[in-house]
Parts: sequence; structure tokens; C-alpha cells
Amino acid sequence: MSTASPPSTPSAPSVTAVMRIERVTKEFGGLVAVNDVSLDVPRHAIVSLIGPNGAGKTTLFNMLTGLYKPTSGRILLGERDISRSRPDVITGLGVARTFQNIRLFGAMTALENVMIGRHARTRAGLFGSVIRPPWVRREERETRSRARELLAYVGLWEEAFERLASQLSYGDQRRVEIARALACEPTLLLLDEPTAGMNPNESAALTDFMRQLRDDLDLTILLIEHDMRVVMGVSERVTVLDHGEKIAEGPPAEVRSDARVIEAYLGKQA
Repeated sequence: MSTASPPSTPSAPSVTAVMRIERVTKEFGGLVAVNDVSLDVPRHAIVSLIGPNGAGKTTLFNMLTGLYKPTSGRILLGERDISRSRPDVITGLGVARTFQNIRLFGAMTALENVMIGRHARTRAGLFGSVIRPPWVRREERETRSRARELLAYVGLWEEAFERLASQLSYGDQRRVEIARALACEPTLLLLDEPTAGMNPNESAALTDFMRQLRDDLDLTILLIEHDMRVVMGVSERVTVLDHGEKIAEGPPAEVRSDARVIEAYLGKQA
């Protein structure tokens, strides 16, 4: 997906599990969307979260990023309990995500979208933005330069940097969204259906790029994915949800042959 040199990034903390999910449940009224799910995300691993539609995958992602609060259980980032933390706090601690339905600001350029993602690492508040002292102007120049580096790294052609996000192709919008997530300098990157809408060649390229991201930037990646070729090709570990419950977990080959997983996807007759 890219041949550009990787931008520099701070090294991740040395912990066995970057994130630990302990018996997490999420209820919406009388509906249990996620039920007593536990999951460890090892440092420097690529872990996939799979399951049929409605299995609770995105609900779990939303809890990991602070959009939802667990009804019970807890979520640890390193040794810190982030179960009740706000999304901006969690982002500041090193967790970034993309969305299944791309959520770029269509009326802003690709470059501006990535600069916004850099907000978690800048110091200028409202006062600084209005008064614009020299240190704020310097920070803005550094932010713009960093955003250009990231767009080049994810493979966006330079002529597109100043184009409106709404004018970009689907594949290029996905590149911008990944660059915006990387602008937060995460140690844990959550990818929600990153290959949705892509053809097989684009999916294969993104699969290779996920490994490159992990290795170049010392990232840990947790992804939701429906394309089993991607899951089996890139994951070191797979966790399977069905009706909000974890039904299987392990290496890809082991999970693929699990009878409960086959039943969840294909029905009992399979």
C-alpha cells in the first residue's frame, strides 16, 4: 500500500498485554449486546475479532474507545482502568480507531483531516489558537509537516493532499482515515472493517500494509473483519463472538475448524 519511509513514532510501553478486557457486559435496556466477554490483546500482535452480523463486535469496539461504558466488567489499558474514561482521554493514552463507515470531514481536505487527528498531541487550546503566539505557529507547521508525512506513508498521492475528502475515491478515503488515526501516535490501533468495499487486490494490499504498520511503528492492531481471507492471512490470534458471547479463541487455523464457529456462520446443518 505504501513505499514511503515510515514516520518516526515513540516506542510503545513494554507490557505483555496492551489491553485486557475482563468479563465485560453491555446492556441496552433489556437487550444484552455483549455478555461476559474477556480478551487479552498481546503487545505487537495483530488480533482479529470476528462473528456474524449482530454478534456484538462494534459494541465492544465502542466500549474500548469510550463511546459506550460497560454495564459490568472492566477494560485495562496496560495497568490503567479505562472503563469509565472519556473517548478523548483514551485517545490521549494511545488508542486510535477507524470506522466501518468512513467518517472523514468531507468539506475539509485530506491534509486538514489528518491535522485534526493530531489534536490529541498538540498543546494549543482556544486561547493559543486565537492569540497565535510563535510557539503555536511553530506547532501548526510541525502538525502540517507530520500530516504530510503520514499521508505519504499510507500511499496517498501528493496531488490529493489538498483535495476535499469528499472528492477522493473510496480507497483513498480509507487511506486518509488510517493516516488520521496514526496522527494520534497510538500504541493500539483498532480497525473496524478496514477492507469493507474493497476488491480482492485492494484487500490483499491492505493486509500487507497492516503488517507493515505493526512492524514499522511498533503498533498493536485489533481489527473487526468479515473477509476470512484477510483474517486468516494477517491474524496471529482470532476471537469469535456470537450473540454477544465469546464462543472461540485461538490461532486462525484452530478457530476456522471449530464446530461452534462453523455453526455460527453457516448454521447447524453445516
